[in-house]
Amino acid sequence: MIAKLKGRVDSVGRDHAVVDVGGVGYLVFASGRTLGRLAAGAVAELLIETHVREDHIHLYGFQDAAERDWFKLLTTVQGVGVRVAMNLLTTVPPDALMRAIVAGDKGAVGRAPGVGPKLAARIVGELKDKVGAMALAAAPGAAEAADIVAALTAGGVVGDAASALVNLGYNPSQALGAVSRAAGRLGPDATLEALIRGSLSELAPADARSASAAGSA
Repeated sequence: MIAKLKGRVDSVGRDHAVVDVGGVGYLVFASGRTLGRLAAGAVAELLIETHVREDHIHLYGFQDAAERDWFKLLTTVQGVGVRVAMNLLTTVPPDALMRAIVAGDKGAVGRAPGVGPKLAARIVGELKDKVGAMALAAAPGAAEAADIVAALTAGGVVGDAASALVNLGYNPSQALGAVSRAAGRLGPDATLEALIRGSLSELAPADARSASAAGSA
């Protein structure tokens, strides 16, 4: 099995590239995200998933391990073949895909060509409890990340508020930290709406500092 290719890019097509490795041209299918970073004549290194069928051997290339891992995970869902998985990775980058699935955002998943409402719901439903490994890679520490994933997928007002913040673009660690602080201030009887408002207030100083730093740069 081929696990990685490094060579000169011979050509780039709509859904594939040809990579010349020692005079042999390998046809590699890839997402628009990966293909956008390839240029004819440049040297490229791609992680490869090899699919062997009775009538063909296809190579699927990825610019990083996150995209490859999402490809493998997506294709475990019934109805998601390699083409649909590539469409998803072209339309929704891996970090945004994780946020969408954790938050139950079927609309974001359904933006990809070939993904209708029913398939989007199935993808979110089947993968919501399986994104722990992805979150572990993105979070600051394994123990902390496990707690974050457990809280986001457990339900209840705290989990729902954190998921709402993730859907707004905050990373899981930021979201859960802000919700936890807001819950501590507001008490156990806080409503979902109050928790979200309180959490956004917790995050506002950090956002203001980021904006100030960007403006002075």
